[in-house]
This record gives sequence, structure tokens and C-alpha cells, in this order.
Amino acid sequence: MNRIDRLTGMILLLQGQRVITAEQIAEHFEISVRTVYRDLSALGEAGVPIIAEAGVGYSLMRGYHMPPVMFTEEEAAALFMSGEVTEQVADDSLKQSLRSALLKIKSVLPQEKKDYLSRLRNAIGVWFRRGGSEDRKLSLMPIQDAVVRRRCLALRYDAASKGKITTRIVEPLGLVFYSRQWHLIAWCRLRKAFRDFRLDRFAGWEVMAECYHGHADFSVKAFLQEKIDGDELAPATIRVSREVLDRFRSEMPCTSLDEKIRPDGSVEVEILTCSMPWLTSWLLGYGTLVEVIEPQELRDSLRDAAMAVAARYSEDLVPM
Repeated sequence: MNRIDRLTGMILLLQGQRVITAEQIAEHFEISVRTVYRDLSALGEAGVPIIAEAGVGYSLMRGYHMPPVMFTEEEAAALFMSGEVTEQVADDSLKQSLRSALLKIKSVLPQEKKDYLSRLRNAIGVWFRRGGSEDRKLSLMPIQDAVVRRRCLALRYDAASKGKITTRIVEPLGLVFYSRQWHLIAWCRLRKAFRDFRLDRFAGWEVMAECYHGHADFSVKAFLQEKIDGDELAPATIRVSREVLDRFRSEMPCTSLDEKIRPDGSVEVEILTCSMPWLTSWLLGYGTLVEVIEPQELRDSLRDAAMAVAARYSEDLVPM
């Protein structure tokens, strides 16, 4: 941390405390107490009204506040991403407070950073709740920055996890989280088509200096809808009994797209899946406490699986 950033941080630290000692400031910034004294003296010379109380500590004169803090693009993007994730797990009261706070933050940003966040909002989607441990090995910040700045990515990609690595240049258009994984939506120059790349299958990647042009009308949501229409992603509507609703929500590998409460207290939950066999095996564990409404393919799959289980154990039954 350079000295200017430290001096700014020191004012914020003082502003957030009624009183603080030089030793506590030194520990916070990992500097010596002597450096703290020099910094406090420099701030006083610059006109910051710092009050020193012998044997007590330092504080700011009551009524003094810094001008609005200017966030970097990385800080603003981090706050935005935190808000998008929190929207999926927070209750309504926290969501409203979060939206209000983010609105206030955005109001003090210069126009270029507001434009950056607007482009980021159109390129990022958090659809599902939980991710695998593989996701944490990748840094989303450089990739999301490449999406917003329209910078090409060089990928080493293991398609379908078959161990065959291909090298390709892609033009990143959006990031989406579904089916427990982060996905990069991009134009692939190798395949000359829009593609969906799972981040956990990246063997390596690098943000390039080259910027791409075009794709102004591309929509991540429309792309996903095409995958749904093409049976690559499938929506499913499931009726969940009230007594297992909490368990269902906590174990569900996604955030529901829609929920409707029925008169009997059960809830119809709409989700997306990329694997009907996996969803079948998961729903089977709920027995009669869940019912697939649609699609018919999933109803048939669950019925066949239940009959197969029943047939396996019917051989052990002894006639009375």
C-alpha cells in the first residue's frame, strides 16, 4: 500500500472509530508506531482536524467527514458481484437494504464507472446457489473484466472432460452460474460459433491485449433460451410437499427460476437442469413427497427408476 492510500485509509479508520490509539492504527496498517505519528502529523498539516487525547488516543473532530469515496473499477465490480450473489440467498429485508446501499454507491461514481457497472450488469448472471470446489480455483475478476472490456481470452480447454486439450481464442460475452458451475459464454474462433465453456474445464487461460469488435446484439439470456429450446438445458417443474420444502431448497443444486405456492401449502418449483438422469436420481430420494409436473420425460424417468427399485426389493418378499 502506498502512502497516499494509507493516509486515506487512516482517515476512514478514524472516521469509523470514536477513539483509537496509535498502536491500534499501527497494527491495522502493519506499520511502526513512529510511522503512525508521522502520518498523523502529515494529515494535520493538510487540514484534517485530528484530536489527540493524552492517554486515550486519536479521533476526528465531530462533524468532519471525508468527501464521497471514489471506488476503483475492481472495488465497484466486487460490490456489484457481492450484491448479485446475495440476491440469491438473502431475505427481502436484506435485499432492499443492499439495493439501497448499492444505489447510493453508484450515485457517487463518475460516469465512466457507472457505464462499467451497467455493462457488467448486462454480462453477469447468478442463477444457481452453490458451486463445486473447482470454481474457487479460478479468479472470476479478470474474466469478468475481459467480458466488459471486450478483450479476447486464450484458453486451453478440456471439452467434455475427455483429457483432450484444445487451444483456442475466444471473444468473451458473458458469465453465468448454473448447474453448480460457472460458465463462460463466448464466440469461439476455432469453432466459428457461440459456445458455452465450463470454467472447471479450463486447463489454462490468459487475458489477451487484443480487443474484439461486433456481437453488439448478443444476449446471454437469449443464448440460454436457445439451449433450453435445443434440449441442452431443460426446465423442470416439481411439486414439493411442505414438510420437506426447507430440505429441498437447501439441497437443490440451483436457485429456482420460479416458485408458486399451492392452496394445500405445497410449492411448485421451476428449475433448470442439464442432466435428466442426475435429476431423476436426486428426486428419487424424496419418495412421494415430491411430484414432477413436467416435463413428461422426467416423469417417465422417475417412474421407471422407482419401478426398478421396487423390482429389486420385491425378490426379497416372502409370501405370508
